[in-house]
Amino acid sequence: MAHPYHHALSSVKKWGGTVEDYLAVHSWFDSSKAHSADFRHRAMFHHSAGIWLAETIFGPTITLSTGRVIPTRWVGEQHVREDLGFIPSFTDWVKAIRPEPWMGRTEKIEALVDPHAAPPVLEVR
Repeated sequence: MAHPYHHALSSVKKWGGTVEDYLAVHSWFDSSKAHSADFRHRAMFHHSAGIWLAETIFGPTITLSTGRVIPTRWVGEQHVREDLGFIPSFTDWVKAIRPEPWMGRTEKIEALVDPHAAPPVLEVR
């Protein structure tokens, strides 16, 4: 599926209601297209943690225009399954990232920001 509208149509077939009942949730899952225009956008929300996050944003359930109440999780799971065929974990996505040197480069800032940190030990020669 390429567009949140089509995911919403699929939701209507499954649970009733209107496209508008589902469009916000499906649009949120694909909002990562604003940052990555290809399939890699899915790494941001298309996983089990993304489905959990959708529940925290939209609430545990959505009430359809018909009055029917369905779990937000169902809508998220449907979206991810339609795009990927299964629901991966965030770890599944991370394992596919090729590490680059800049990803692990860190600077110790404790001495710069913590007035109670001990000053660095200087080696005397």
